[in-house]
Amino acid sequence: MRQDDRQPEGGADGAGKRASAVVVGGGLAGITSALALADAGLDVTLLEGRPRLGGLAFSFQRGELTVDNGQHVYLRCCTAYRWFLDRVEGAHLAPVQDRLDVPVLDADRNRLGRLRRTALPVPLHLAASLAGYPHLSLAERAAVGRAALALKGLDPADPALDSQDFGSWLAARGQSKRAIEALWDLVGVATLNAVAGDASLGLAAMVFKTGLLSEPGAADIGWARVPLGDIHDGLARKALDSAGVRTELRARVTSVSRSKNGGWRVEVPGESIPADTVVLAVPQAETHDLLPDGALDEPDRLLGIDTAPILNIHVVYDRKVLRRPFFAALGTPVQWVFDRTEASGLAQGQYLALSQSAAQDEIDAPVAALRERYLPELERLLPAAHGARVLDFFVTRERTATFAPTPGVGRLRPGAHTNASGLYLAGAWTATGWPATMEGAVRSGITAARAALTALDRPHGHLFEEAA
Repeated sequence: MRQDDRQPEGGADGAGKRASAVVVGGGLAGITSALALADAGLDVTLLEGRPRLGGLAFSFQRGELTVDNGQHVYLRCCTAYRWFLDRVEGAHLAPVQDRLDVPVLDADRNRLGRLRRTALPVPLHLAASLAGYPHLSLAERAAVGRAALALKGLDPADPALDSQDFGSWLAARGQSKRAIEALWDLVGVATLNAVAGDASLGLAAMVFKTGLLSEPGAADIGWARVPLGDIHDGLARKALDSAGVRTELRARVTSVSRSKNGGWRVEVPGESIPADTVVLAVPQAETHDLLPDGALDEPDRLLGIDTAPILNIHVVYDRKVLRRPFFAALGTPVQWVFDRTEASGLAQGQYLALSQSAAQDEIDAPVAALRERYLPELERLLPAAHGARVLDFFVTRERTATFAPTPGVGRLRPGAHTNASGLYLAGAWTATGWPATMEGAVRSGITAARAALTALDRPHGHLFEEAA
């Protein structure tokens, strides 16, 4: 919905005066909330402390390269994020595979396997791929099939699952260490940012049931073919402007408090902004510091939601060493490798980005040590890298990239509502039912906006319905 399609003016505090909203945080959750509220006719101000939008999915310049801070992907089942892409008119810049196809290279055995789907119904869509998966024995493949059927019977919303860890559940169902490494963690580490033994069974069940066991095409992979900043900052800002949102960058909020008339006041250096509705779409620790007294029954629970790091390694070669757009790896510290040459604007050579999730052991390692470790590993995986000259090697570190999906985290994640009328929470760390993904962030923004519009008695049928 665009600006000229909005609902008629008139707010909760009287006809002729539009209701106002302030959204704190310009990541995907905040952008989504701001767009949804503006589309419903509210006067919206979006405040972001950084000099750009996009949160933890952004781009920056390094010489002539445009670099994403990390490799972000989504799946066809990420319907809220796809809604966001459509809303900012960026879907064509981040297409989805026609069909799931993941090359998996085993460095130790020098073998290539593929995780691919067919058009057959679930679970037969993956049967042929699993039957021919060379990284597992016949017995391990059979055991994986049995575990997948057991997983299909779980209810991810069952609170009892949240207290269990996924690794123990897999071991109890006959999954070998190799099967966990070559299949379950291959997918789970990338989506959950944790190995199976450190992940909530509830969140793991949600990932595998939704991505692999819901619809044949659910796990088809999509990723941006341009810098993320082109979408999450450039196109998002254009959409916000078109919707009439006032967007302020480098505007760090210092406090949120009740005003004398029962509304809200949001303080930034040099300005006090009144609002009928406030959405806090910032990380959990920052939310905790901004919450007014009494807004949550147990606000310190937010501080119990731990974070998990992601390390990204960037390598520029003087020649092409990888002919696939991406691959996953086994038997090596390398996890996922993407070709970012074209998206970065590199004119000659090849630029590879390595995404290393659950990187607690390496997040603070010196660049020289990472270079010494990972360049030989890339040569093991990519014979063409032998003799290729490394023109640049650098790392980006997101020490608090996601919330940690540990057992018990579900009871700590708050919903969109607070005890304070007109104050709502958004962010991938809130109770979306999803792990910390772009999908979860967008869903949280939609949920917060829907809650606010419901309280204001505003129509919101234009919003993405599956996020309810």
